Amino acid sequence: MALVSPAGRIEPACLERGLRVLKSLGLQVETGANVLKNFGPFAGTDAERLSDLQAALDNPEIRAIICTRGGYGSVRLIDRLNFTAFMQHPKWIVGFSDITVMLSHLQQNLGVASLHSCMPQTYPDVESPDYLNSVGTLQKALFGNSLVHRFRNQSLNRPGSVTAPIIGGNLSILYSLRGTPTDIDPTGKILFIEDLDEFDYHIDRMLMNLQRGGWFERIAGLIVGTFTQIKKGANPYTRDVWEIIGSYVSPYSYPVCYGFPAGHVPFNHALYMGIPACLDVENSAQSISQLTFYI
Repeated sequence: MALVSPAGRIEPACLERGLRVLKSLGLQVETGANVLKNFGPFAGTDAERLSDLQAALDNPEIRAIICTRGGYGSVRLIDRLNFTAFMQHPKWIVGFSDITVMLSHLQQNLGVASLHSCMPQTYPDVESPDYLNSVGTLQKALFGNSLVHRFRNQSLNRPGSVTAPIIGGNLSILYSLRGTPTDIDPTGKILFIEDLDEFDYHIDRMLMNLQRGGWFERIAGLIVGTFTQIKKGANPYTRDVWEIIGSYVSPYSYPVCYGFPAGHVPFNHALYMGIPACLDVENSAQSISQLTFYI
C-alpha cells in the first residue's frame, strides 16, 4: 500500500507513527516521494502532490492508498488525475475530511467504493481505548471484512431500517462540491455527514444548500456523525447542531441517527463508502442501533 499527502502538510513524527501502526498490521508500506514536502498549507506544490497520487493510482502492485491527513488541497488535484490505470486495477482510497473530495469523485464518476476512515495524522496510540474502534475497524475494512457498528441511541433518533449504499463525509466539503462534476447524486442513498470547527450559522447555511438542492427529500436515510468544536456566532442559535439538522429532515420518514462514532474524533469508525449497508435505528434507551456492512 502507499501513503500519500494530497492535501495538508504532515509532521514527520505523525508520519512515523502512522508507518509504525500500518506495519504492525502486517502491511507493506511505501511512501510517496513528496509525502513530507511543505508548500504553504499544502504537502508540497500541486504538481508534487499530484505526482505522488498519480503514481500510486497507476501502480498495479499497490492495493490501497492511504492519505496521511486532510486539511485542504485535494480539490486542486481531482480534475488533473488520470484514473485509466486505476480502473484496470482498482484499490482502496482511504481518508476522511478533505479526502471527501476523492471519495465522492470515485462514487459519482467511477462507481468505485472507498473507505472513510482514520489517517496517520489522527491514529490514536495503541494503548488508547479508541485504537480498536479506529485503526481496528480500518484493518478489517482493508482486508475486505464485514463491519458491524453498534452505537448508543439518542432521543432525537428517528427509528427505522433501510439498506442502501452510504455516501457523504465532511459536510463542508460536500457543500463545496455542489454544482461541480464531483457533486454526488444522493438519490436512494444513506447520507453520512460530520464536521469540525464551524460556526452554527454556517452549518445551517450548508444544510439549507442541501435542502434547496433536493437532497433531504431524495435520500433513504441519514447518519449524523460527530460535529466537533462547533462555534457560536455573534448571535448564537437557540438550537444545537442536532436540532438544526432535525429541522431539515422532519418532513420525511426515513431513519435518522445522531452521534454516530465517526468524524474528527479519536474513535473514528471506518465506513465503506458506496457499498450497501443496513442501518437499523432505535431511539429507546434499552436498545442499541446498528450499522452493518455485508461484504
